[in-house]
Amino acid sequence: MTKKPEFDDGQPPALKPDTQLVVGGRDPFAQHGFVNPPVYHASTMLYRSAEDFMAHRARYQYGRRGTPTTEALEEGLRAIEGAGCAGVSLLPSGLSAVTTALLAILRAGDHLLAADNLYRPTRTVCDTILARFGISTTYFDSRDSDIAPHLRANTRAVFIESPGSQTFEMADVPAIAAAAHARGLLVLMDNTWATPLYFRAFEKGVDLSIQAGTKYIVGHSDAMLGTVSANAATWPALKEAVGLMGLCVGPDDIYLSLRGLRTMGVRLARHRESALHIARWLEQRPEVLRVLHPALPSDPGHAIWRRDFTGSSGLFSLVLKPVEQRAINAFLDALALFGMGYSWGGYESLVIWFDCAEYRTATHWDPGGPTLRLHVGLEDAADLIADLERGFAAMAAAA
Repeated sequence: MTKKPEFDDGQPPALKPDTQLVVGGRDPFAQHGFVNPPVYHASTMLYRSAEDFMAHRARYQYGRRGTPTTEALEEGLRAIEGAGCAGVSLLPSGLSAVTTALLAILRAGDHLLAADNLYRPTRTVCDTILARFGISTTYFDSRDSDIAPHLRANTRAVFIESPGSQTFEMADVPAIAAAAHARGLLVLMDNTWATPLYFRAFEKGVDLSIQAGTKYIVGHSDAMLGTVSANAATWPALKEAVGLMGLCVGPDDIYLSLRGLRTMGVRLARHRESALHIARWLEQRPEVLRVLHPALPSDPGHAIWRRDFTGSSGLFSLVLKPVEQRAINAFLDALALFGMGYSWGGYESLVIWFDCAEYRTATHWDPGGPTLRLHVGLEDAADLIADLERGFAAMAAAA
């Protein structure tokens, strides 16, 4: 059998992120030379002896607690999280990841300080499930890094999302994390938009980094996945919570996630490039009041994005100049390449109309016109611009 290649000093060099995406969690020569990790469909595994059984002496004990397939994805994700990541847990969806991370560290009587621009289902979890367990939540404007006025004696953690969901406000994550840690608080962050490729959460002070892996990790709109990455201080509590709640991801969804992970770098680069091109084009359109994209120099959060992030993704929003709802409907109905549907991060372009004024409580959302969120997929940017031009023509006709 051919000997497995080794590095000169026996240790792998410090690898760049795109390389880590390809090699993380893979050991072909441990699986007969096959490039991809095998997919284990498993519940029960057998012990070799009564002695091993009594001592629970086995690397794997039950399918719910992990298989080689599970470990492959966890190891791949841990590699791209970078220094400070002690472990990664896989969950059935992004919302499951949010809920699990919160329940892992909060107890009855605790207070959670949460960004006002969190993903709306996250707010719903805070206002329902957490409230039933005796955990209170208040919301704050995450553009203000002075969190001291919002803290209580029983505050346990701060939850942020940067950029904010739908409206893309930027938070000064290092400043908020420093203020939280000075009071002994934990920091959770939804890092789905940038992924660890473009924002190193642990280097910026985050304790629990959450992703809806359904988006850019899977990348093909064909599987659900959530991930929570933890530092050394929070990993034991997260691992315990996942185990006690019996949470696990099916092997086929993990396989699809592994496949998506290998190409995430090149896909994100294309999403980023096309989205910026289209965002700049939209800034020049007479129908557009402003574009909400932190990588644009015109964006109020651009300085923070430029300091802390190494890239942007395909998701951003725009504010239209005031127009009747029928004109918006005509715009949306005229689009052929931008589909109307929730989620994002897949290869296909998407658009939704939204209005978050009704559920923001710490900030006032009044953008000056109707708002749309775009996810720019992997289609040619010129074709997507032509599609948007059709939409604007239909909007003008309806108006």
